[in-house]
Amino acid sequence: MDPAADRDWSGALRAGDFERAWRISDRSLLDYCASGAIKHSGERHQQRIWRGEALAGQRVLVRCYHGLGDTIQFVRFARPLRALARRLVLWCQPELIPLLRRVDGIDALLPLHDGTPEVDYDVDIEIMELAHALRASPEMIVRGVPYLRPGSAAGLRTDASDGTLSVGLVWQAGGWDQRRAVPARALGRLGALSGITLYSLQLGAGRNMAATIPAKDIAAPDLETLAATIMGLDLVITVDTMVAHLAGALGANVWTMLHANCDWRWPTAGRSTIWYPTMRLFHQARPGDWDSVIADVAEAVKAFGAGDRAQIGAKLQGSASLR
Repeated sequence: MDPAADRDWSGALRAGDFERAWRISDRSLLDYCASGAIKHSGERHQQRIWRGEALAGQRVLVRCYHGLGDTIQFVRFARPLRALARRLVLWCQPELIPLLRRVDGIDALLPLHDGTPEVDYDVDIEIMELAHALRASPEMIVRGVPYLRPGSAAGLRTDASDGTLSVGLVWQAGGWDQRRAVPARALGRLGALSGITLYSLQLGAGRNMAATIPAKDIAAPDLETLAATIMGLDLVITVDTMVAHLAGALGANVWTMLHANCDWRWPTAGRSTIWYPTMRLFHQARPGDWDSVIADVAEAVKAFGAGDRAQIGAKLQGSASLR
């Protein structure tokens, strides 16, 4: 094997070569332990990573101190972890707690804060380390979807009762990464398509663009309401943000628009991702070129219909049969 490839953790995950990724992670973990770094020092954002402690038969605390999308993506591993552990406590972002109460494998949920968790545990691990700790395989990842379920909250009502396709849009991930922001000018091409009704799921600073696309604003800051709203739409089209993970975890039809140097969790080419069988990917060919992405999406929307939905349903049914 190329020595460089055997150090490329991101490349291994992009390629779906999880065995190679975990070998690389093993070496990093050994180097970390050899450094003598101290665990649990300082506030939660400064606490150190899992050091390889056994999880079987233990009371495991799972910490979630990255983004909401990261927690949603990796909470799929609660069920296989709980099959090993004696107890699983998820220390997570407060806004996610109502949604995650229905995830299989979680015994208790605690709201995340800076400081020490108010619970007894034997082993703690950051949620994004679970895939490594469990030696996750492609089969383990695929067969767990969907793993989120909407609750009793009612989704915000759409008015696409005339047979048009109801499409939810998210065009900005936040001011911290402008590479994940699609300009209103480009999105306007979707508004010009016939047979669809656009709805804005966008929160934050970019929300004021909804009227210029145009898209009816049905964004919901409450995540249970947002989940129910997503399930009431025919399709969600979004940039790489929390909504992409939420829709994928729910098993909804979701198309994710990726910038040219996309995050490690996505392949650099192709339409599919192992993480979410109902997700379709649309990549920038060149940095900043959203026009070609939107043109590609627009053509796909025209072709989107019963055939696509039936195929997605078959994928989910197949993954469920592997559980």
